[in-house]
Amino acid sequence: MIAPEHESPRPGTGEGFGDAVTFAFGDAGQGLYGSARLGLVPGEPTLASGLGLLFRGGELAALNAAGAVELPDADWSRVEAGDVSATIVEPLRAWTVDYDGDDGGFELRFDARGEPAEVGRGAVADSAAHLHGYEQLCRVTGRVWIGSEEWTVDCLGQRGHQWGAPDWDRLELARTIALWFEGGEAGEGVVGDDGIALASVRPAGAKGQDAEAVSAYLLEDAGVTAVAEPRLSTVADGDGCQRRAGLELWVSDDEEDDAGPLRIAGEAVCGTTLDLGRLRLDCAFFTWRMDGRTGVGRYDVLRRA
Repeated sequence: MIAPEHESPRPGTGEGFGDAVTFAFGDAGQGLYGSARLGLVPGEPTLASGLGLLFRGGELAALNAAGAVELPDADWSRVEAGDVSATIVEPLRAWTVDYDGDDGGFELRFDARGEPAEVGRGAVADSAAHLHGYEQLCRVTGRVWIGSEEWTVDCLGQRGHQWGAPDWDRLELARTIALWFEGGEAGEGVVGDDGIALASVRPAGAKGQDAEAVSAYLLEDAGVTAVAEPRLSTVADGDGCQRRAGLELWVSDDEEDDAGPLRIAGEAVCGTTLDLGRLRLDCAFFTWRMDGRTGVGRYDVLRRA
């Protein structure tokens, strides 16, 4: 069970161990999408990394990355690396994140809209990913700027905390998907803000997506629900970047439950690729549609280069 103490840097050793927090948001009405990631590698000294991304109108507007920043101590209550910094306002409830890039940036507050979904369990935990952590749906408020233009945002997003030492000799790729749907009238009633968190890993040497281990969770006001059988399909372009995707989520494994699966279709609105040396990161933001509702979210693929 995730508790406030998990907001502290996680203990770990071994080659490739890291501890990271990721913030992401999407304001489809204004065409603004962004993310910020801070990573810690424990040691003497602790090394930090920071990555900030900002998109506007389908185009990459700002990108900055910094690595191997030495810190006197590791404490997620406040971490700064390069142009990215983040603080914990209240563990598991509220955070701030700032990205002050040369071409643009944001100053945002993330307030949790529900309980954390614990990732790193089930099929993904049994793989070579060796990743643990949690994801939370958030209300995101603050300001975004690009050059001399500035916008106020009030939208949905997600904050995640993951740690572990993935064995990339045994992994081909890892996917992280987050979907966010605004509350309001839907169908025959009123629904609250909700979302979906999905993680997927493919073993080295596997060719198709059907070989991947997948875990998914529904993030709702009423709590977190593990999806019994999540299915993911993805269409990529000639460079291997994700462009369209479909989710089929069988929430219950009860054979007498005739509700059927949730079916969600998504399409990329913006994205970019980052060269991380041994690894390649394809970052994208998607528009998602489910049961007459339209949402946004991120879809990241980390793979061996």
